[in-house]
Amino acid sequence: MRPLLKKDCNAFLKRFDNFIDAELRSIEIISANSVKITLAAQDGAREFDWITVTLEFNGIKGALLLENSKLSHVDMSEGITLLCEENRFAFGIGSYTNLRNITDSVCYIKADSLKYLQGEF
Repeated sequence: MRPLLKKDCNAFLKRFDNFIDAELRSIEIISANSVKITLAAQDGAREFDWITVTLEFNGIKGALLLENSKLSHVDMSEGITLLCEENRFAFGIGSYTNLRNITDSVCYIKADSLKYLQGEF
């Protein structure tokens, strides 16, 4: 896994077109402070081939997670939000502008660090 630096968040989201119309594949609780989310998305750096991207959040400060059985019903038409501010990362399904309103998402995570791993579709 590679750490996602705060300065690279916007480029990462642009590469995957904010994960618009991506597939939410799984949510895995590793521990009370660590969660992995796996998505399938088109990669702009690979001529828009589909790949999987696993996001690992560590130092969880707050979260609302979905059961894996419900993931195929999640509307991904707005993609995801990854915010990198106030020395923390925030993930949410949908389009959000700040750490306060990301808690309106059907699924969100606030954490101290974020790593990612690219895999085959």
